[in-house]
Amino acid sequence: MWQGLWLLGLWLVVVPALAENGAGNSDAEARLLLDKMTEAGRTLDYDGVFVYRRNQHMDAMRIIHKSEAGRERERLISLSGPAREVIRNDESVTCIFPDDHSVRVERSRPYQLLSSQFPSSVDKLSDSYVFRVAGSGRTAGRDARIVEIVPRDDFRYGYRLWLDEKSHLLLKSELLNEDGRPIEQFMFTHLDIVDSIPDSLLEPTINGTDYSWYENPDDSHEPASEDDWQPGWLPAGFSVTDRSHELLADSPRPVHHMVVSDGLALVSVFIERLSEQDAARVGPSKLGAVHAFARKTDDYQIMVVGEVPAITVRKVADAVSQQP
Repeated sequence: MWQGLWLLGLWLVVVPALAENGAGNSDAEARLLLDKMTEAGRTLDYDGVFVYRRNQHMDAMRIIHKSEAGRERERLISLSGPAREVIRNDESVTCIFPDDHSVRVERSRPYQLLSSQFPSSVDKLSDSYVFRVAGSGRTAGRDARIVEIVPRDDFRYGYRLWLDEKSHLLLKSELLNEDGRPIEQFMFTHLDIVDSIPDSLLEPTINGTDYSWYENPDDSHEPASEDDWQPGWLPAGFSVTDRSHELLADSPRPVHHMVVSDGLALVSVFIERLSEQDAARVGPSKLGAVHAFARKTDDYQIMVVGEVPAITVRKVADAVSQQP
């Protein structure tokens, strides 16, 4: 059960996000640059290699992204560690694990790797973050503008971003903790921005005929009633953006799932009814910048997962309650 919750929570929250602080003209310029970055990540065709560093662990991956007629397609290939391949389009996400000879197909979620979960206009984030332009830099052989995003409280992280001066594509990002120190880093080491990506580059390397296939049914994600569970406390600027019942791969029962967000940071709340045989998990846990906190109330297990400080997931978890 908990492995499934971690994977789902990580899919929702582990996306290279974006930056920290600002005022005056710098604030306005930073907002404009971030709006352009969001648009570039969704509309450009590119083929590149990036590294993702968390704690002392580093992964290298190739990403191929194509945008055509308002629709996006994307392919990720691991270049280090276990062999993995991910094919994403607007309808589904297909994860291929050659070492296990298995394929898992999930419905596509509205979160992307490089264009982030930023809203169409960053003005919506001004109550929660301050923006500033922090100079210039260079990464992946490209000149970049550095933009910082600073949270206005201690319940969310900050970011530092490097945006390509010509295309405005995100080249590098650092997730910053409460002390302003990097705790995660994403960075392109090679990047080609092209007019059009051939469809052949978006096809998987294997045909999967001799693989085991696991596919979530269409009813594995169903809307949930607002009258069921409620967050009793959320940080300023956060609100519930999605409710559903999720049928996770390693759980025999649907899990009530709430997503809460301030427009940038995402937190997932999972509630599952326990059977007499189920052992409840209680207390904090951590994987890189992702914190989780679990508690038991009556016959239910509540687990909150998010790429936010530990205090945030704990306070959210402690305040979740079932409506009478």
